[in-house]
Amino acid sequence: MSKLFKLIRPLVFSMDAETAHGAAISALKTGLLPHACPVKDECLKISVFDLNFPNPIGLAPGFDKNAQVPTAMLHQGFGYVEIGTVTPLPQQGNPRPRLFRLPQDNAVINRMGFNNDGHAVVLERLKRRDKKGLIGVNIGANKETEDRIGDYVKGIEAFHDIADYLTVNISSPNTPGLRGLQSKDELSELLERLNQTRRKLNSTTPMLLKIAPDLIDDELEDITSVCMNGTGGQAVDGLIISNTTLARDGLVSQHRSQAGGLSGAPLFESSTKMLAKVYKLTDGNLPLIGVGGISNGQQAFDKICAGASLVQLYSAMVYHGPDLANTIAKDLVKLLQQHNFSSIEKAIGSNVDKWL
Repeated sequence: MSKLFKLIRPLVFSMDAETAHGAAISALKTGLLPHACPVKDECLKISVFDLNFPNPIGLAPGFDKNAQVPTAMLHQGFGYVEIGTVTPLPQQGNPRPRLFRLPQDNAVINRMGFNNDGHAVVLERLKRRDKKGLIGVNIGANKETEDRIGDYVKGIEAFHDIADYLTVNISSPNTPGLRGLQSKDELSELLERLNQTRRKLNSTTPMLLKIAPDLIDDELEDITSVCMNGTGGQAVDGLIISNTTLARDGLVSQHRSQAGGLSGAPLFESSTKMLAKVYKLTDGNLPLIGVGGISNGQQAFDKICAGASLVQLYSAMVYHGPDLANTIAKDLVKLLQQHNFSSIEKAIGSNVDKWL
């Protein structure tokens, strides 16, 4: 935790969680937060999806829903930033309060409901941004849409030529019925239509799928089978494991019973076990992004050794500040050296059996 964040944390925690988040975005937009000094080390560089990442640590979607501060977050030490979730039409999301800190659990519960400014506004922001750094766009469906798959098609059409990669988010628990798209038949239809759109656009932009941590083994096997066996080859370029969970095991904080998706420390073990299972199911042939509960270098390293090529975090910044990625990058360099890995790539899947 940076000295600055230690000083301002009492002020931040005096605000409700969503107000504090808005204040952080404003501070980043106006340049009030100092830049980190990004860690630059050859061992952290990795090429995934034919993209060259300066380090494997990404900002998970949800922090910068509307592409207001992607460059500012890259300056905090992230190797890449994923914005969104973005839907075709702007929507307000669920009523406030809808974001809750669970400090005794180092966790967060949210039921935001894909609140965002919509494709048109976000696309214009991305067009105006400094093009340095890798940006992914996380796409979703409007709550009231009559054609959910059509909304994802619109997302591909809108962002395929400006995003470095696209994430199809069908795993948020806060849009009723959305997780049904993870079923074998619905997922097959979704990915077939999206890939038809990509072929029509001659798009080479990588397309990833983000799944829930609450899937049982049979569901996980179905999803990986669909993803690995699309028309003409793999149906996706990678999987993100995982989104927030509906589980509430062992929580002690005041807001533990709030509805919504749980993220942060309690998700680390279950999401890492799922990551290892998917790595095994795909024989390490599908790039994976590990998400869930990362707050330090050891946990990022554990995700990589369990099969992740890249990792993402968000909730831990609530407790450790926006420059956490830089701290994790420094620790990753030391851990790679300690375990005699010359690069991130060498460590991927090296300890997968620990989690099975």
